[in-house]
Amino acid sequence: MGDAEAARERLKAIKRLPLLDITPEVEDLAERIIASGIIPEKAGTDAAHIAIAAVHGMQLLMTWHRVRLANAILVRKVEGLCRNRGYECPVICTPEELMGED
Repeated sequence: MGDAEAARERLKAIKRLPLLDITPEVEDLAERIIASGIIPEKAGTDAAHIAIAAVHGMQLLMTWHRVRLANAILVRKVEGLCRNRGYECPVICTPEELMGED
């Protein structure tokens, strides 16, 4: 399967999933993640993804970003920050980890 076809399949798979709102709480948590230096400002969308998942109580955040998101050291820091703000951080993993392929 080529990259374009794989991307189309991923989009088709997620099309039925509900969208989560970007609330003031999400914005605040994302800003705090960036301000902490755990995730750089240039990766603000990564911080937003974590904040959206945490604020909305998601149990899992699947990502292909191994450097910034699916990184055990950074995840521990993000978990602590989320907990300090009153949120439980979702489990952050790659599709391969979720499927047991790593």
